[in-house]
Amino acid sequence: MPPNIILVHGEAKEMGKLKQKLITQFADRNTKIISPKNCQSVEMYFYSEKMAKTIGRLAENTLEVGETVSGLLVKKAFTYQIMAPDDLHVFSQLSTANISQRITIAYSGAFGVLKHKLKQIFESVESLLDEESEGPAFRVHERLTVKYELEKHISLHWRSDPISDMVLDFVVALVLNISREIPKVVVESEEATKTEEKNNKKAEKVIHALLVSLFGDVKFGENGKLVISVDGNVAHLHKQSGNVESENEGLRESVRVAFQRIQNAVKPIPLSVS
Repeated sequence: MPPNIILVHGEAKEMGKLKQKLITQFADRNTKIISPKNCQSVEMYFYSEKMAKTIGRLAENTLEVGETVSGLLVKKAFTYQIMAPDDLHVFSQLSTANISQRITIAYSGAFGVLKHKLKQIFESVESLLDEESEGPAFRVHERLTVKYELEKHISLHWRSDPISDMVLDFVVALVLNISREIPKVVVESEEATKTEEKNNKKAEKVIHALLVSLFGDVKFGENGKLVISVDGNVAHLHKQSGNVESENEGLRESVRVAFQRIQNAVKPIPLSVS
């Protein structure tokens, strides 16, 4: 018995009688009976399972239950396939392309000021040597290259994708904000190092205070470790790596999660966010 019955092309009164008879006859079944008027639209929803097959490089290894697969979903007719981006031109007539973009912004401040401020936000800010102009340059978050151009300008180079575009938006906003600051502050390398050390000490104090508020008894141990005691259970936290050693599994996991969240709040944006 179909789940839906639609009565059409009939006299309204007779269709009403037939509808009531069908409702009475199939009262014990989950059947929907509709008798629409002329020009009245009827919407029906059909549910079906869709299956996608992994091909190419993604199909080389056997997947475990619950394992996540990342790739491109390609639909052809009524079939779905998941493949690696590099396999797109092999198994379809489609191809991929990278879009490299470049903008130039007026910037009259010191190049070291911009780099120092970006280091306070992003974990990865690496100096580069621009072979074309032989001028100073650095790479932010392994996605955006900032080059110092002549006549008080800087150029930003990046390969377009959602994360790189967000990094670019932030850097552009920072450049415009620095350009409005008067007077200009030139941060020397020694002063920048002292400021960074001072900020690290403040961050360690904040981390220790937050751990004390969560677990109570937190003491400094050997080799830069923190010793955390809760109800007779002890955990040793490595501040550099974030590893936690404890015989109590629940305490070990609680300390690890708490420390990771505190680190994310007080430290620069790590590359793992990408």
